[in-house]
Amino acid sequence: MKKTALAAVAVLALAAGPTIAFADDAPAPAAAASAPDASPITYNIGVVSDYRYRGISQSKMKPALQGGIDYANGPIYVGTWASTIQWVKDAMVGYNRAGEAAAAANETTFTPVSEKGAPVEWDLYGGTKGDIIKDTLSYDVGVLAYVYLGQKFHDIHLSNPDTGEVYGALTYGVFTAKVSVSATPLFGIPKSKGSQYYDLSANFDLGSGFSLTPDVAYQHVEGSYAKDNGLPSYSYGAYSATLGKDFGKGVSASLQVIATDAKKADYVTSNGRFTGRTTVVAGVKYSF
Repeated sequence: MKKTALAAVAVLALAAGPTIAFADDAPAPAAAASAPDASPITYNIGVVSDYRYRGISQSKMKPALQGGIDYANGPIYVGTWASTIQWVKDAMVGYNRAGEAAAAANETTFTPVSEKGAPVEWDLYGGTKGDIIKDTLSYDVGVLAYVYLGQKFHDIHLSNPDTGEVYGALTYGVFTAKVSVSATPLFGIPKSKGSQYYDLSANFDLGSGFSLTPDVAYQHVEGSYAKDNGLPSYSYGAYSATLGKDFGKGVSASLQVIATDAKKADYVTSNGRFTGRTTVVAGVKYSF
């Protein structure tokens, strides 16, 4: 789950072109070679102390390695991004532990499932963005797919965690409002197609390469797990504030405070740790 967002700071690359002065009486020089155009392809790699997506830990509160490739041509962009994760495997572990405990209590037998799970989240995305009012109001619309290679959620009677979303965003000055809607069940939750994520953020330039990004969001989960039969609701709010630092030459760092109002019973690891608890996440990234 890329982020969004839930957790990275934009890096501004500044470049100054050289100027050359010639004496008035010097012979006319040959035309200088023009600087090469910037590549439409960019790369990034980084590490975070905890991969939080929409406020929820995807890496079981452990560090994660991340990286991506982006291509932009005018208003059109496509890209891919990946991160190490642990939540898919942990779901299999939790299923086995619950099954074994129930079997022991009821003196029945239980056949455990394989605990091999997708160790990586792989995202694919594309869209278009541009100005509606130059330097004032801009848009961004696109599609995003989250892929978990090797997952076997059908073994534990859950939907395929692979998820597709469509999204749209408007940016006015420093403020951005974004809405994402799932076109499939959301991350393995049955009957959750059409779930929405509402996100409001701002990006303040503090000078000297520092930035501050507050973010308020709400994840609404559709389906029987959200509102039918008295089952628990997976919907929740997510809140964060990110202090970013651009060191130049593609190197950036971030320090993020994250909190949610998710229910602990809905978001726990196999050993009972709350994945939506308030935390501080540190990250470093290199873009080139």
